[in-house]
Amino acid sequence: MTSQVSSPAEQADGAGGAVVGGQRIPASPGSKEVRRLDRVIIRFAGDSGDGMQLTGDRFTSETASFGNDLSTLPNFPAEIRAPAGTLPGVSSFQLHFADHDILTPGDAPNVLVAMNPAALKANIGDVPRGAEIIINTDEFTKRPMAKVGYQTSPLEDGSLAAYNLHPVPLTTLTVEALKDFGLSRKEAERSKNMFALGLLSWMYHRPTEGTEKFLRQKFAKKPHIAEANVAAFRAGWNFGETTEDFAVSYEVAPASQAFPTGTYRNISGNLALSYGLIAAAQQADLPLYLGSYPITPASDILHELSRHKNFGVRTFQAEDEIAGIGAALGAAFGGALGVTTTSGPGVALKSETIGLAVSLELPLLIVDIQRGGPSTGLPTKTEQADLLQAMYGRNGEAPVPIVAPRTPADCFDAALDAARIALTYRTPVFLLSDGYLANGSEPWKIPDIADLPDLKVKFATGPNHALADGTEVFWPYKRDPETLARPWAVPGTPGLEHRIGGIEKQDGTGNISYDPANHDLMVRTRQAKIDGIEVPDLDVDDPDGARTLVIGWGSTYGPVTAAVRRLRAAGHPIAQAHLRHLNPFPGNLGEVLKRYGKVVVPEMNLGQLATLIRAKYLVDAQSYHQVNGMPFKAEQLAKVLEEAIND
Repeated sequence: MTSQVSSPAEQADGAGGAVVGGQRIPASPGSKEVRRLDRVIIRFAGDSGDGMQLTGDRFTSETASFGNDLSTLPNFPAEIRAPAGTLPGVSSFQLHFADHDILTPGDAPNVLVAMNPAALKANIGDVPRGAEIIINTDEFTKRPMAKVGYQTSPLEDGSLAAYNLHPVPLTTLTVEALKDFGLSRKEAERSKNMFALGLLSWMYHRPTEGTEKFLRQKFAKKPHIAEANVAAFRAGWNFGETTEDFAVSYEVAPASQAFPTGTYRNISGNLALSYGLIAAAQQADLPLYLGSYPITPASDILHELSRHKNFGVRTFQAEDEIAGIGAALGAAFGGALGVTTTSGPGVALKSETIGLAVSLELPLLIVDIQRGGPSTGLPTKTEQADLLQAMYGRNGEAPVPIVAPRTPADCFDAALDAARIALTYRTPVFLLSDGYLANGSEPWKIPDIADLPDLKVKFATGPNHALADGTEVFWPYKRDPETLARPWAVPGTPGLEHRIGGIEKQDGTGNISYDPANHDLMVRTRQAKIDGIEVPDLDVDDPDGARTLVIGWGSTYGPVTAAVRRLRAAGHPIAQAHLRHLNPFPGNLGEVLKRYGKVVVPEMNLGQLATLIRAKYLVDAQSYHQVNGMPFKAEQLAKVLEEAIND
C-alpha cells in the first residue's frame, strides 16, 4: 500500500503528541517511558493466511506518512497454499525505518512478531540476542508445535531467555474485543493481524487515521467487517497503553534531513516501473501496449497497467509467453510503445521473438523481473541470474541493450531510460529488475513532469532515398548516420509499404537477401548500433583514493552501499561504482577498472557480471556471490570487502 504526503515535517501540537502530515500522533500516558531511537527493524511473520503482508503494508504506509525513511522486504511462501502452520507456509514482512537516510531492509530484526510456532522457528535464527519478540501464545499448543518439531514449548523451556519476550494471547484478545459484533470465532480470529498492527503502532507512535480509513474503504461493501477490523486495531493500541508488559514505547523521528523538499510517496519497484512505462509513453506521445502472460514476480505490472486506460494504455493478457511478446512486437510495428513483462522462464520462451525484434529493428521493452532458477526454481525469491541470458540468450548474433534499476524508486527512471534507448535506436531493450526490488518499497519523490525527458519520435512520412534515375523511394533500412536507427514506418502510410520478417534483409532496401557479404554487413551494423548507444560515464565514489573498488549492478546497490558506509566509518578506504547500463557498458568502464589494484563484484548469481568484465577488460575481477533467494546483508558484505582491502 502507498500513501502520498508532503515533505516530512513535525510540529508539536501543544496537547501531548505531535502533528505529522496533518495527522495527530497520540502521546503515550505519562506513566510509560518513551525512548527515542534513530532506527528500528520490525519483522511480521505468520501463516500465509494471517495477513502479514497486509499488516506490513499498513505499517509501512503510516511510517511513510510520518516522514521516516524506510525500506521493506516482503518474503512470500512459494506454495500457493501450503498447509497451515507449516514452515513452507510462513510469510513475513520486514520493515526498516529511520530518522536518517537508509538503504536496505536491515540485516536482522529488532522486533519479531510471531503469529504461530512455524513463524517463530522459521525466523528465530535471524533475531539477535536482546531483541524483542512478540508471540501469539494462543497458537503455541501441542499440535501446532509438533508440526514444526517443537518437543517442548519454547515459551517455557528457556530457549528464548536471551530475548525480551512478550507473550500475548492475540487471538483471545481479538475475539474478546469483537464479541459484540456477532461474528463467528473464525471470522473474529481473522482480525488478529489488525490487533497486532495496533499494538505495534502504539509501540512506535505510528499514525492511526490512515489505517482506519483504509479498512473502511477496503471493506466498504461489508461495513460490519470494516468496523470489526477497526475495533481490533484500536484494541491492540489500547492493549499497549494499558498492559504492564509493555512499559516502554519508542519514537523514531521523521527523516527530515534525508529528503530534498518535495512531495513524496511510498512506492514499490513494480509500481514505480509501471508508472515509468506510462510516463515514457506520455513523453513519447505514443500509446502504451503491454502484451503479457502472468508470472511471479512480474504480474503486478500487468495488474497496475490495466488500471490506466485513461492514459492510452492497452493491456493484453495472452494465453502464453510467446503470444504475449508477439502481440507486443506487433503493436510496436503498428506505432505503439510495445512492452512485455515476464521473469526468467518467460524470457526463455520469448527468445525467438526477441531475435525477430532485433532483425526487424523495432522498439520493444522486455521487462524481466528476475527470480531464483533454473526452470521454475524459487518463484517468490530473488536472484540476479538472468544477466547472461539477456546478453546472449538468442540464436545468432542478436545484441540487445540491457538496463538495470538499483532501488525500488529507481525503477521509474530506469523504465524511462530503457524507453529512450528503444525509441531512439529502434531496438528491443532488456530491463532487468528482480523480486527484491519488485516487492520492496521506499520513499519516492514524485517528479515534476517538466523534468521528464522528451521522448517524442518522428515516424517516416514519405520517400527517403533517390535512385540513380532520380526516382524517390522508401528504403526501410536506410539508417540515421548518428544512431544507425532505421526509419519507423507505420503500416498504412501511403508509399511506405515494406517487407518484414525474420529472414535477413538487404542493407537499405530491406529486400530478402542471402548474400554472404550483406549478412556480414548487417550483423556488424546491428552490433555497431548497440555499441554506439549513448550512456553516461560511470560515476565512481572514491573520497580517499582507495586501492580497492567494489562494483555492482541492479539491486545489490543498497547492501553494497550500506557495507561501504560501515567500512569508511571504521577508517577503511574503499571505492564504489554501480552499473545501470550493462550493454553497452559505459565508455569509461575499462579505464575505471584499471585504476584499482583490486576489483570486487558482489552478485546474486555465480559471477555473471564478473565473467563479462574479465572477458572484455582482462581485469582480474574477484566475484563474491550468493544464490540463496535472499538479498545480501550489509554486515556480510562489509566483512568480505574488509578482507579484500586487507588482503
